[in-house]
Amino acid sequence: MVEKLDPAARAELLASLSGWTEVEGRDAIEKTFRFTDFKAAFGFMTRVAIAADGQDHHPEWSNVYNRVTILLTTHDADGLSARDAKLARVIEEAAAGSGLST
Repeated sequence: MVEKLDPAARAELLASLSGWTEVEGRDAIEKTFRFTDFKAAFGFMTRVAIAADGQDHHPEWSNVYNRVTILLTTHDADGLSARDAKLARVIEEAAAGSGLST
């Protein structure tokens, strides 16, 4: 069974992740990434999809042209868990080399 993060671990996670915010009304975190174009955004999504599937942990996300919004929560835990923290870090690594727009 996957367990929710306790308040201290949740605070530590948010402090360690730039741009991720808590989602109002849900026990989840979210971030929007902006890329140079659709191709860069889609390539990023592909890398994240492969990594997420390898972890058997899948994000909720949407893509509009050069923007990708990702929401992380662990449905099995009914909230944020260590699985979300791990995937958020993988997502950050994938974004770093993906043509992020400034």
